Amino acid sequence: MLLGAQAGAGGTGKNAFPALLASSILGSCEPFLAVIIPRVKSGRAKLARTNITERRNARSQGLDLLPAREILRIINREDATVAAAVARELPRIACAVDAIVRAIRGGGRLIYVGAGTSGRLATLDAAECPPTFGVPSRLVQAVVAGGRRALTHAVEGAEDSAAQGARDLGAIKITANDVVVGLAASGSTPYVVGALAHARRRRAFTVGVTSNPKSPLARIAAVNIAPRVGPEVIAGSTRMKAGTAQKMVLNMLSTAAMARLGHIYDNWMIGVALTNQKLRRRGRRILEQASGASVSDAERALRQAKHDLRVALVMLKTGADPVKARRQLEQAGGNLRKALGETSQGSGNRVRNSC
Repeated sequence: MLLGAQAGAGGTGKNAFPALLASSILGSCEPFLAVIIPRVKSGRAKLARTNITERRNARSQGLDLLPAREILRIINREDATVAAAVARELPRIACAVDAIVRAIRGGGRLIYVGAGTSGRLATLDAAECPPTFGVPSRLVQAVVAGGRRALTHAVEGAEDSAAQGARDLGAIKITANDVVVGLAASGSTPYVVGALAHARRRRAFTVGVTSNPKSPLARIAAVNIAPRVGPEVIAGSTRMKAGTAQKMVLNMLSTAAMARLGHIYDNWMIGVALTNQKLRRRGRRILEQASGASVSDAERALRQAKHDLRVALVMLKTGADPVKARRQLEQAGGNLRKALGETSQGSGNRVRNSC
């Protein structure tokens, strides 16, 4: 099921939860799936023996016998290894970011696919993009096994159908212009593998995010991002280190892509939706710092720009009126640096190939 992001966490958008869109069932893709997808159900016992995410962690054995502070020390020690594991994947993350930038500039979308914890993390990142970067909700979407209910309840059985993953992704009409990111800690979740296989069939650019580098997901994806976080504190509980690694990777993918696309100015959230008092104060502060304007001038520009930060900043930095400032932004494709006549590698047209 597709979960179209409408708002960020904390109620910074119109709705606090993503909207569930109905999915249509396309023609059967079972023959294709049978060819492209390695068997992932019949080999579960073998996978359990080999998957890193299913192994016991020798450093946390006897966990239930320990006092609270010692349990926390063990968890914290294990969590401290995650950032280093993600750092080792930076070349592949950069490759994925460049592909996302090319896709969006070409009219495509960024689509996340996940089940369970992976799906919920994907939905969170998709939901945060509109209020953070000022982009339309269709641009970054999450397709989650089990749909809306899976966001607040465990719907574990929903992940077992590769064909359903393909059908759910097919319902949003994936094209060669899109980038599809499949997230599965084990790398063997049938729903995600099936969805990514469908994306590859549609010639979309595919990215896998997993903690098992030799998994079926890794074999299907054009780019495989596999932070090796090792066994979990609680064996198999991938909401822990594997989930933390996924969240870090998602942060990098969306933030770096939006920065390259010009939805960030310097390191300010220039596209932030000013929907509450806290965010309106943040917007005024951004204008003051970015333009050197006084509080009163920043507030006046915001009012005249109808609370559009980009328009207000163009007004303050160029002296343009609201109409001319909007026209400059439109001519620059919404890229603030271009509208201001500034140059920046991060917001330029050229996308370097990091692959």
